[in-house]
Amino acid sequence: MPFFTYKALNERGQKVSGLVEARDESAAIEIIRDNNLEIIFLTEGKNRNLSAFFYSFLPVSKKDLMLFSRQFSILISASVPVVQSLRILANQSQNVRLKTIIKELSNEIDAGSLLSEAFTKYENVFGPFYINVMRTGETSGRLDEVLIYLADELEKDYDLTRKIKGAMIYPLVILSVLMIVGVAMMIFVVPQMTAMLIESGADLPIATRILIWTSNFLVNYWWVVLAFVATILIVFYKAIRTPGGKKIFDVFLYHLPVFGELFRKVTLVRFARSLHVLLKGGVNISVSLKIVGSVVTNTVFRELIEETRREVEDGNSIASVFMRSKEVPTMFSEMIAIGEKTSNIDMILERISSFYGKEVDNTVSNLMVLLEPIVLLILASGVLVILLAIMLPMYSITNSV
Repeated sequence: MPFFTYKALNERGQKVSGLVEARDESAAIEIIRDNNLEIIFLTEGKNRNLSAFFYSFLPVSKKDLMLFSRQFSILISASVPVVQSLRILANQSQNVRLKTIIKELSNEIDAGSLLSEAFTKYENVFGPFYINVMRTGETSGRLDEVLIYLADELEKDYDLTRKIKGAMIYPLVILSVLMIVGVAMMIFVVPQMTAMLIESGADLPIATRILIWTSNFLVNYWWVVLAFVATILIVFYKAIRTPGGKKIFDVFLYHLPVFGELFRKVTLVRFARSLHVLLKGGVNISVSLKIVGSVVTNTVFRELIEETRREVEDGNSIASVFMRSKEVPTMFSEMIAIGEKTSNIDMILERISSFYGKEVDNTVSNLMVLLEPIVLLILASGVLVILLAIMLPMYSITNSV
């Protein structure tokens, strides 16, 4: 889709400029005028590919989508026409990329496209789960109900992601500070403290010699350390982008102490919640499992979902694969099996997501209590090693004088 560069006057008479994506010049003019701007100059971008490249990196966060869905559902529930609702939301959106996308969606629908068809063009932003749920609401005539439900689920997922990030920040910050302080001590403090030990010519313990060697290496070859760390990070990033590397990393995450159980519960919540929404919206079980497989990011669980989908297509139960897997709790599999037998699978999935959602909340709440003694132990161990490596030789030298 082409990009158009424009210059215009806003309501205060001030000159503004910008970039807008539209299917043609008339659509671009309409988008700009809908923003209460008076066009002075408009031209199609000479370097459309470059503009599109930079434009594609503008993020649309889960919070942006959550707010959009919530406001869209309210407008539809108030019987505001879809096209008018989208144009209202475009004017309110603070995200530049989302604003342009919503404008284009309104133009597409105004031109006769179905809502779900228009959204499909931006699947990389909204995702297959969002679009398929919206399609079920559109075909069933319950678009307002589906949008409200979708907004609720997005809000839950946003809150879940925020809690996980909050839980990860604490240990990462503490460990980063410990590393920075440790390196600073080795470069600036330890050389000052060990100078007398070196000058004494005494026979130093192995721990002290290792400490001095490490300190000297960091002082003289700090650039080697930085290059090594950067190389490790690049290799790690490249590795987890490959299917094999991603699977190894996901297995590693599931077996981490403290965090492994948390990641497993988060995956179960997302699976149960997403599958519940799709089944309640009337999406076929096989299609639902395929869509949920794209929502779940962990490779281990994604393979389980794909295997489950094949089992279901062969006429077997959903729970059969989960029951054979060591990565899935027994209670989860048993509840799925009960839901299938009683034909209340969507209700069971809702209860599962609620139960494990509370488990995640409790784990995150207790994470600080679990990590604090570990962090203190690491800090105390580091300080103790440095003190012993320095103080013991000094004590020996003092006694020998």
